[in-house]
Amino acid sequence: MTDLSTQYLGLKLRNPLVVAASPLSKEISNLRYMEDSGASAIVLHSLFEEQINIESNELDRFLWDGSEVSAESTSIFPDLGNYAIGPDGYLEHIRQAKQTVSIPVIASLNGVSRGGWVSYAREMQQAGADAIELNVYFIPADPGSTSDEIEKLYLDLVAEIRNTVSIPVAVKVGPYFSAFANMAQRLEAAGANGIVLFNRFYQPDFDLDTLEVKPSLNLSRSSELLLRLHWTAMLSSHLHADIAITGGVHTAEDVVKSMMSGAKVTMLASALLQNGIGYLRPLSHQVETWLEKHEYASIKQMQGSMNQKNVPNPKALQRSNYMKVLSSYSAN
Repeated sequence: MTDLSTQYLGLKLRNPLVVAASPLSKEISNLRYMEDSGASAIVLHSLFEEQINIESNELDRFLWDGSEVSAESTSIFPDLGNYAIGPDGYLEHIRQAKQTVSIPVIASLNGVSRGGWVSYAREMQQAGADAIELNVYFIPADPGSTSDEIEKLYLDLVAEIRNTVSIPVAVKVGPYFSAFANMAQRLEAAGANGIVLFNRFYQPDFDLDTLEVKPSLNLSRSSELLLRLHWTAMLSSHLHADIAITGGVHTAEDVVKSMMSGAKVTMLASALLQNGIGYLRPLSHQVETWLEKHEYASIKQMQGSMNQKNVPNPKALQRSNYMKVLSSYSAN
């Protein structure tokens, strides 16, 4: 029988299908359904820094104050004040989740500043979380802020969380760094046990009738996986930290490609929002069928088989492939 098991953040998982942070994890009954459908771990919806710092009835105004927002704070759940229960409620949600499912439960902190909210990482651990995903998001809109200052903000936050808890810590980031390979190594050095590639930050749109800025939500597509595959293939042989791919994982082929690039798990949100939580079951079966058809005995056998270290032509992951793609196009 094909072995689909993998290991992420030191956690032994039955397969590489992890539920990403999304509003689906708000309901305890959904968590049970996720486990029954084949999820190997669940990342809970995020506890936002803003929920700790301000009253819930001010949350919506605060988050939309002239800034882009992260994937979890868009109008897919129209009232942000009611979205993610508050700090104390979130901790209770972790406790209930651990009582409900036997698979690992990963808490999620969404913020950027250092401060009192970091103490909630310790409380998440005490509530029973198996790991913490730190979802860092900051818009460097101040022209006076340098790249060094922005990167230090990320690194200091990861280090402070690492020093606060003993459970594994993963950091979920976007791709917008001038030297991401170096940044990934520095995140690992700061204490990250895992790096999640990449966060999807939704951009606001303009309403031409009301002349207002409005939220815009687009779920991911498989085409978005390419950026994640590219970076994972280049980084996985250079990092000790585990890599998780999120954004663009919809099919069994997406999962297989992610494993071959060197990821330890794939994280799904849009695919479940589109197809329902039960989609995990056929997806797991399709992954197993693919492995059997291509005579793989296990997921571990294929992990990293197409990263920069193992691919026949490592330069294909860099500039030479860019030249080849451009030269291959011809207009009809």
